[in-house]
Amino acid sequence: METAVEIPDPRVAMWSPACQAVALLLGPYAEVVLHDAGRDRVLAIWNPMTRREPGDPSLLGELDQLQPSAHDVFGPYEKLLADGRRLSSVSAVLRDADGQPSAVLCINLDRTPLDQAAALLAGFAAPSVPRPEPLFEQDWTERVHQVIGSYVRTRGRPVERLGREDRLAVLAELDQAGIFAVRRAVPVVAGALRASRSTVYALLAELKAPRNQP
Repeated sequence: METAVEIPDPRVAMWSPACQAVALLLGPYAEVVLHDAGRDRVLAIWNPMTRREPGDPSLLGELDQLQPSAHDVFGPYEKLLADGRRLSSVSAVLRDADGQPSAVLCINLDRTPLDQAAALLAGFAAPSVPRPEPLFEQDWTERVHQVIGSYVRTRGRPVERLGREDRLAVLAELDQAGIFAVRRAVPVVAGALRASRSTVYALLAELKAPRNQP
C-alpha cells in the first residue's frame, strides 16, 4: 500500500504509523500523503488516487501565507479529480522542535460512496404519488391507522401521550368515516390508540351522549 522513498527519511519513520492508521481506517476511500515542507516534494503516499509517487513535486505553495488562526489544520475543503470524483480534504502542517514547518500531512477522502448514499436516501425521501384508493377502500383497518397516524404527526407527539380531548377528536373522525359501523372495530382502534377497550367504549359513549339529549 505504501511506496517508500529510496533514502529513509526520519519524518516518514515518525509519521508513518499515524498515516497508515488513517489509511487503514478510511481505505480504500482515503489517500494519505506526507509532503516535505522544505523541498516541496512528496515524502510518502498511502492509497494513492493518482499517479503521484514519493519524490514528485508537491506544489504546496507558500506555507507562510496560510491563515495562522487555523492553527496549522486546514479544511475540510473540496478537491476534484480528473475522473470527476469529489474529494473532501484536510491538510495539517507538522512542525519540528523549533516550530518550523517540517512536513505537511494531507488526507483526501473520496466522497463517491457518500454521494451515492445521499442520492439513494434522497430517492427514498422523494414525494410519492397518490396511493391507488380503490385498493384500500375495503380495508377499514388501513383507514384507522391513517386517521390516527395523521393526527399524531400533526400534533407532533406519540400516540401514548394523546390526552382525552385528543382521543375524542380522533374517535369523532373515525366515527364520521364509518369505522364503528364495522363489527369488532373497537378492539382495533383501542390497539392503535394504545388504550383499553373499556376506555374507547367510555369515550365513544361520551362522544355520542350530546346527540341523544333533547
